[in-house]
Amino acid sequence: MMYEAQRSLATPSRNPRMAVVIGRLLGVAFIVCFGTGVYSHFLQEPLPWMRFPTRPALLYQFSQGTHIVAGIACFPLLLAKLYIVFPELFASPPVKSFLHLLERASIALFVGASLVQITIGLLNTYQWYPWPFPFREVHYALGWVLVGLLVLHIGIKLPIITRFWSARHEAEREATDAAGATEAPGAADAEAARLEAVRLWGSRRPSGVTGRLLAWIDATPAAPTSVSRRGFLTAVGIAGAAVVGLTAGQTFAPLDALNVFGPRKKGVGQQGVPVNRTAQKAGVTASATAAGWALTLAAGGVERSFSRAELEAMPQTEVELPIACVEGWSQLAVWRGVRLRDLADLVDADPDASFRLTSLEQRGSFRRTQMGPEYVRDPLTLVALELNGETLDLQHGYPARMIAPGRPGVLQTKWLSRIEAITA
Repeated sequence: MMYEAQRSLATPSRNPRMAVVIGRLLGVAFIVCFGTGVYSHFLQEPLPWMRFPTRPALLYQFSQGTHIVAGIACFPLLLAKLYIVFPELFASPPVKSFLHLLERASIALFVGASLVQITIGLLNTYQWYPWPFPFREVHYALGWVLVGLLVLHIGIKLPIITRFWSARHEAEREATDAAGATEAPGAADAEAARLEAVRLWGSRRPSGVTGRLLAWIDATPAAPTSVSRRGFLTAVGIAGAAVVGLTAGQTFAPLDALNVFGPRKKGVGQQGVPVNRTAQKAGVTASATAAGWALTLAAGGVERSFSRAELEAMPQTEVELPIACVEGWSQLAVWRGVRLRDLADLVDADPDASFRLTSLEQRGSFRRTQMGPEYVRDPLTLVALELNGETLDLQHGYPARMIAPGRPGVLQTKWLSRIEAITA
């Protein structure tokens, strides 16, 4: 029964060579997701010694946009890989040894963790969390688990991977066929190796009398119902281009017109910029519009407060920087306000000091954020008072917000109330 199940699933696209081809692409997508994800994680939760580049100013927009695009591309690639290797589920015997059991268990864990990782990542882009666990912590931990399982999987399958990495063996087979079959010593072994190299998964036959009997049965002509390898790769390519092309426009402007499924659309929102967390959800409507609002700066025992009118009276700087969110969307905008380094000098802050930014929000993971000295002293880092030539809208952080190059949107603190230098 297991053999018949395998045989019925055999197609030209289900073979080791195709598994390696799709596996290479999937492996690259996993590695890109892991690298960009770790970068985003440490931007949000840096270790004390970490310093990050502030140029190019669009760095995080590109990094996180690539992270989301690669994650979405994993869906058609992972499903294609599962389609290829599916008949191996019906291998007989299902477990040949203890090591074989561990191999199959690691693959099952790898597949399960991969599906969970890319699914919760996709749902996060829509800010929908139908699960009881914290997304950021689990997503980060699963990334490390997947990398470990990927290394283990490559190690286990390395003989197959190296053998089928290129199509050279197929070219050699075609050359041999063109030259004609010979009966020279070793020709039978070479032909057996050739058949093994291009065999379809699901077509391995038992040996002995059973094998000969099944071979005689299978000799009966049957109508071909297999999917060609070229057609299979075309279908995978079209699926990948579709899911990526119809969402990547939320980050990459040239594809904006094709952004059908992305959760955010460029230019849609107050002052032409999308909004993730509203003032109502943050619970700051009253405090942000209060007449007595003031921004407090503190460093080394020196503390000063500035009303919005006092901030507006200071020298103003205009910069063009994107809001680039962890969900993958981004929007380039023009901001105007006071340079943070100028405010830092007013309280004699140490040039190497990091700053703690506090929002008017009373709850939330990012109501307090930290900014390293590389951002504090960057001339593009502003306490922004205007957006796209207008007074900052309440939904974008009125009366004042932070904007800095190369930072995730969750760290561009809105509704600022306090900025405090941190001494090591």
